[in-house]
Amino acid sequence: MNFFSIVVRGLLRRPVRTGLTLVGISVGIGAVVALVGISRGFEASWATGMKVRGTDIVVSNMGNALAPKPFSSEVRDRIAKLPQVAEACSIYADLTSVEDASMMVVSAREWGGFSWQNLKLISGRMPHDGMELAAVLGQTAAETLKKKVGDTLQIETKELIVTGIVDGGAMVENGSVILSLALFQNITGNEGRINVIDVRAAPGLSEEQMKDLCDKINAAAPEARAMVAGEHLGNSQAFRFISAMSWGTSLLAVIVGVLGVMNTMLMTVFERKQEICILLAIGWKPGRVIRMILWESALLGFLGGIVGVIIGTIGVKVLETLPAIHGMLEPDFNAGLMAVAVGLAVVVGVISGLYPAWRSSRLTPSLAMQG
Repeated sequence: MNFFSIVVRGLLRRPVRTGLTLVGISVGIGAVVALVGISRGFEASWATGMKVRGTDIVVSNMGNALAPKPFSSEVRDRIAKLPQVAEACSIYADLTSVEDASMMVVSAREWGGFSWQNLKLISGRMPHDGMELAAVLGQTAAETLKKKVGDTLQIETKELIVTGIVDGGAMVENGSVILSLALFQNITGNEGRINVIDVRAAPGLSEEQMKDLCDKINAAAPEARAMVAGEHLGNSQAFRFISAMSWGTSLLAVIVGVLGVMNTMLMTVFERKQEICILLAIGWKPGRVIRMILWESALLGFLGGIVGVIIGTIGVKVLETLPAIHGMLEPDFNAGLMAVAVGLAVVVGVISGLYPAWRSSRLTPSLAMQG
């Protein structure tokens, strides 16, 4: 019997207990995969949305809220006059309930601005002008709201006609209700107020020049903050809080897994005391016994990590089908996240096995004569 077979036999000695411990690790790792994958995916999708719109710099005042705080639309004119600013487009973005959908992105865009240019019509038409009582829906939003061209859509107290279904090229675009800024301001009583400005910089600017332009915009518009489009969401306080909560929740689940593995390995050492003493009596060194216990706990962690990745992935796929959040999730389940999750599970296993391994090394061959 070789070393590895002894390790495997140790785990199979109590299959029910081992299985329950695997479940504990798997749930913790599944939480890591699901929460972190959703967080990263949302950030990546937002960055993709900025890219397909051709936005280089985003000007907003995110604060602690999920939606940016409004400010005067006059800020847009100040920014548009700056050198190296090619175009500036005013937007009012809101995350609100729309009819039966409890959470929907409503994106009101300056009529004629460049943020309309990336929208590709799948069916229907664009609104005729900025005050037509009309809206277009991203294809995911249309599915969620169960709307087609010609249907009415209730926004606040107004009924709008769905004139078109569009493909915006990104999850955040396809999950949005899109209408004219002037119309939305009139409906909601927010005349003269916006909360986002998309900026296109002059072609050919380097990364350093782009950051310098952000500084100039911040000086000209202290009411809001300008950031390079790819960094906008990740630097918002609300998103950082959500990300921290995701990791915090995952950490708690992982700690539960650590305690479960430690309990299992301690019970293993206790039940196999005589076996371990015999191994010591026939020439095993204490260090080899320690390695045996650590290999068992690491293998337990590895298997739990694999199962956890599967659980986390399936769990998010199920969430994506729920009507309340359909079209709001685009998780990023890349190979790097999977590797980190499995690696974390192995580390959890090893850490959990340290104390039981140390306890096993304290046994002496003479104890083999007892019991």
